Amino acid sequence: MRYICSVGKKHISALIVIMTVALIGLMGIQVYWIGDAVKVKEATFIRDVNLAMNNVMVKVEKVRMQQNFEQKMNLMNRRANLMATWDSINYSMQQELNSPMSGEAYNDFLRRYSDAQQLIQNMIYGLGTGPSDEPGTSPRLLDSLIQEELGRQGIKISFEFGIYNPRKNAMEFQKTGRYPQQLLTESFVFDMQEGPSPMRFANQLLLFFPNEKRFLVSQLWDLMLISALLILIIIVSFGSTIFTIFRQKKLSEIKNDFVNNMTHEFKTPISTIGLACEALRDRDIQKTEGLYSTYISMIDEENKRLGSMAEQILQSAVMDKGELVLQLENIDLHEVINESVASKSLQAKKKDGQISAELQAERTIIRGDRVHMTNVVLNLLDNALKYTEGVPDIAVRSRSIPNAIEFSVQDNGIGISKQNQKRIFEKLYRVPTGNIHNVKGFGLGLSYVKAIVEKHGGTVHLDSEPKKGSTFYIRLPLNRHN
Repeated sequence: MRYICSVGKKHISALIVIMTVALIGLMGIQVYWIGDAVKVKEATFIRDVNLAMNNVMVKVEKVRMQQNFEQKMNLMNRRANLMATWDSINYSMQQELNSPMSGEAYNDFLRRYSDAQQLIQNMIYGLGTGPSDEPGTSPRLLDSLIQEELGRQGIKISFEFGIYNPRKNAMEFQKTGRYPQQLLTESFVFDMQEGPSPMRFANQLLLFFPNEKRFLVSQLWDLMLISALLILIIIVSFGSTIFTIFRQKKLSEIKNDFVNNMTHEFKTPISTIGLACEALRDRDIQKTEGLYSTYISMIDEENKRLGSMAEQILQSAVMDKGELVLQLENIDLHEVINESVASKSLQAKKKDGQISAELQAERTIIRGDRVHMTNVVLNLLDNALKYTEGVPDIAVRSRSIPNAIEFSVQDNGIGISKQNQKRIFEKLYRVPTGNIHNVKGFGLGLSYVKAIVEKHGGTVHLDSEPKKGSTFYIRLPLNRHN
């Protein structure tokens, strides 16, 4: 039996290790796949940004070319207008020159003609040589184009951009000015063709996304949520499986102990009855009235014992199925307690002990099942007797509390440890008795007590310490009409 249990534990441990390793491996694979998915999304993001910015640069160049063309056309129109003005001035001067004038007037005419000629020439040759804004570099235009092209690629997040001048090694423009360092170190860089001269340094457009990581994760949110949910389901299933395995193993051990214990419990009265019957049939034994009475009493007592044990098992089965039906009536709890104490006092006297009843409750009528409530008190008294090593000193007390009555059964037995107190009311559980080997029972008594008390709307509480005895407190509601 021990070998079988040992092998079972080894198998369970091996199963736990294998399932744990498999679970960790599965989680590792999921993390690896998610990491790869993040890398793919990041590469796609970079590709889409580059594609969008290439479109932006193309549009900027088109705008610049259009602005250049418009400037040249304006320049040509202005020159044509100046030439027409010069022709008009020249014609007027010729007309004035043909009219008679003195020498001083002629000199004044030549001076004015020369000044007008010089002015017109300066205006013609000075067109287009003054400073002007570079076409296509308007920050507002860039912001609008970048936002439009990123939106077409499905990138709808905030961004920061700046225009960097490599020649001056300075940032000429920033959209918000909140990310100067990130623009220089973590941004996308695009060259801007600002003019036709190959000797000029092209400005650089720097593009930075403050929420890039969050954007990438948001695109994988569904995948990550499903993966996390599946892993959680696997972990819960794994834990539930292990718990079920241990619980089933524990139940199997408890049932095996129950079967073995029940076999020994039934074997003793059966053997006693068999021996008594065999003695009564033996012709060599002289039959007397006292002998018959002794053996018949023995058979009757053992038969009642068998019936009581069978009744306990049947009651437990009925409660498990939820088929227990109480025969409720008005009963006097003090009366039930006194009858039970009288029934068990003989067993206490055989051990030179006593069972005392200190009943002080004023209202004692409850609505309950007399048979089951009697069994509750008897079970508590029986436990008190069984788990007392020396002379039993058992006290049953009662007291009144608001809308209820409480009675307690106190003994001077071996007591119960805190660890065992947590399981004392479990079905088939028996407290280890140490050196006491004659304690009999199935481990059904206290679970039956708890079930019956709760069916009556009451509660059970235990107060115990090892080697200092135990006290069971039963609290039951009073009959409202009494």
